[in-house]
Parts: sequence; structure tokens; C-alpha cells
Amino acid sequence: MVHYTDEQLLELIQESDNPDYGFNLLVRKHQEKLYWHIRRLVIDHEDSNDILQDVFVKVWKALDSFRGDSGLYTWLYRIATNEALSFLKKKKLRFFLPWQDVENVLMEKIETDSGFTGNEIQRKLQKAIIRLPEKQRVVFNLRYYDEMKYEEMSKVLDTSVGALKASYHHAVKKIEDYVKDA
Repeated sequence: MVHYTDEQLLELIQESDNPDYGFNLLVRKHQEKLYWHIRRLVIDHEDSNDILQDVFVKVWKALDSFRGDSGLYTWLYRIATNEALSFLKKKKLRFFLPWQDVENVLMEKIETDSGFTGNEIQRKLQKAIIRLPEKQRVVFNLRYYDEMKYEEMSKVLDTSVGALKASYHHAVKKIEDYVKDA
């Protein structure tokens, strides 16, 4: 498969006779990273797949309005993050659960997930991440797993670089404390 830049993919989608082909290439290029980003937030494989489909439907519908103020990559992450967080909020509201109960459900999924191949240390890390406040969790995942730069995160989360650095620092401290005490 030929590797296209995001700019080339946008051009294929917006200026070719076959925008579906360009969009298919865009999906193939970004789906795995977006899936894992979503999965780290919602934990469940099935939910992650559903959310990922919703993300690409939204992307398809909104491509005409994409202005290019940020890179396509950051725009996709912003949509994926918002969809995952909306899903968690809906889940909490649907079952009238306080966040702590949703947190417990997510931890239980880590324990029972047959697809989880990590060792006990990785399991502890995942449990510590789930315990973080929502914003810190997202910032930690983007920085630690996706190795996203603070400037890109700033565009994805629409917040300042300084606030992101502080959130990441607090998240790391909380994770360290949890892992030591667990």
C-alpha cells in the first residue's frame, strides 16, 4: 500500500472523482491508533469498535467543513476523544451511576478481559489510570501511550500547554502513589 500524507489524503477525498477511495485510505491509516486511544478510555473492545465507527461517520460528514486550522491527525483525535468521553457520560447517566461506579465497572472489565495480555504491573497501571480524573486520564494516555506533543494535545483538548503539563504531572504522581500502595 502506498503511504499517503494526511494532506494527500485530504486532496484525494476533496478533489478526486472517487472520494470514497481517499476516505478508505484515511480510515486504514488512522483506525488502529484511534481504536487504541478510544480503548484506553472506555476499556471495552466492543464499545471501542462502536465508538470508532461513530468517529469515522462524523469525520465523513464533517470533512467538507474541515478548515485545516490544525492537522488532520489532531482533528481526528479530538473527535475520537470527544466521542469516547461522551460515551462514558451517557453510560453514567443511563444507569444513574456516580463516576466511581463507572470506574469500578471499567476496573472489572480489565480483570475479566480475555484480550488483556499484560502482566500484573500493567494491570496495576491500567487500574491507576482509570482512577484518574477524566482530564488527567486523557492527558496521560495521549502523552504516555500516543507520545503526543503538548502542542498537539493543546489543539486536541483545546487547553493551554501549561495546563496540560500540570495535568500530566499530577496524573503521574497519582499513578505512582497508587502503584506503590496497591
